[in-house]
Amino acid sequence: MAQYPDLKLFIAGEWRTAGGAPVINPADETTLGTVPHASRADLDDALAAAQDGFRAWSRTAPARRAEIILRATQLIRERVEDLAVAMTLEQGKPIAQSRLEIIRGCEIIEWDAQEGRRVYGRIIPSEPGMRHSVLRQPIGVVAGFSPWNFPMSSPARKVGGALAAGCSIILKASEETPAGAVQLVQAFADAGLPRGVLNLVFGVPSEISEYLIPQPSVRLVTFTGSVPVGKHLSALAGAHMKPAIMELGGHSPVFVCDDVDPASTAAKSVVGKSRNAGQVCVSPTRFFVEDAIHDRFVESFTQKAAALKIGNGLDPAIEMGPLANERRLAAMDALVTDAKAKGARVTTGGSRIGNRGYYYPLTVIADIPDNARAMREEPFGPLALISRVRNLDEAIEKANAVPYGLAGYAFTNSARNADLLAERVEVGNLSINHFTASTAETPFGGVKDSGIGREGGVEGLQCYTVVKNVSRLTA
Repeated sequence: MAQYPDLKLFIAGEWRTAGGAPVINPADETTLGTVPHASRADLDDALAAAQDGFRAWSRTAPARRAEIILRATQLIRERVEDLAVAMTLEQGKPIAQSRLEIIRGCEIIEWDAQEGRRVYGRIIPSEPGMRHSVLRQPIGVVAGFSPWNFPMSSPARKVGGALAAGCSIILKASEETPAGAVQLVQAFADAGLPRGVLNLVFGVPSEISEYLIPQPSVRLVTFTGSVPVGKHLSALAGAHMKPAIMELGGHSPVFVCDDVDPASTAAKSVVGKSRNAGQVCVSPTRFFVEDAIHDRFVESFTQKAAALKIGNGLDPAIEMGPLANERRLAAMDALVTDAKAKGARVTTGGSRIGNRGYYYPLTVIADIPDNARAMREEPFGPLALISRVRNLDEAIEKANAVPYGLAGYAFTNSARNADLLAERVEVGNLSINHFTASTAETPFGGVKDSGIGREGGVEGLQCYTVVKNVSRLTA
């Protein structure tokens, strides 16, 4: 079996060692390794290297940039098994999901690399003797912050967008799941990326963000994580007049209309909800089910959830691994306890599995009142909250009542329902009759408290550029 990698910082094209903190395997609570913490001197070196890297990379032809980026993704594809094992060891997700995440990360980077060759400007018609041209240029040094739940694909979004646009980046990846970023960076180093274009640091998150973001050389902040931290970083960026891409928390509604088969829809919902043990910002969570099929949906969902195979993600037969850390166990218990106290009905799950490893079952909660904490706060775990509604209008009103607006899902065979949902549901991403929230070529991001800016698609790449208008008098 592949081994867990040696964890280091990557600054100015070189790997550095440093003391740090343990990385814990959530399946058995053993220590996998030590993640290094960057010193203030390390961060200063990364800033200087990123400035030098930007000067060289921004002047590199887009076709050449794409060549190097695509070479890196080819190396990642060749190493997928080693990367997947490391990801499952540190994060817990089933090995098949780890493989899929790595391939998805490659697809994101590859799309950005090719789209980076099409960052077009335009000519604006004007009077004779005057020429107006609009240029899109790379914004500069990027400070990127990625979370623990997707150790490879989340860094891939930030690295892919920045490099394809011609920017350099200092990536601060998760200290709890660092191997994905280390292996991603290694592939770019092996592909011949110039020194300083991509730098990787770890450390105390608040200390690193509060040092990097105010630095004059940093021109853009991109963060994926919780709403409170995102608001803090947005305020810090705003204080220094810097744009920010914020992909924050969600509390995804699922609309189950009475014109669909409840059993098959429930089966699909269990697969979607159990992905990464529900630790996904776009995880389907609040199920609003029309009255006519509600009871059959709850029954089918409960049966499928109870039958899930839960265990160590390295076992290929496992369908759901452990939660990523002990904090999530405590959070699930608190939300379930509150829901039950307010009259909700737990139809399966509801308590930790065993006492070693952070295992928690897919928990189905029916008859949950609107004032339960789990209906107002993002659970970020394997809780499926099912509410009975009279009609779609009521469901949409309840879905929009929270401050989140990242993703939503709906199951219906009615074109009228689909149009109504598309018009009225307050989310950045709406998926109808499936559970895929985004692809490499589509823009991804939220509304309301779920963030600002976009990742992916043409819109995502444009976030890494600035617009310059050039007017020239020719006569």
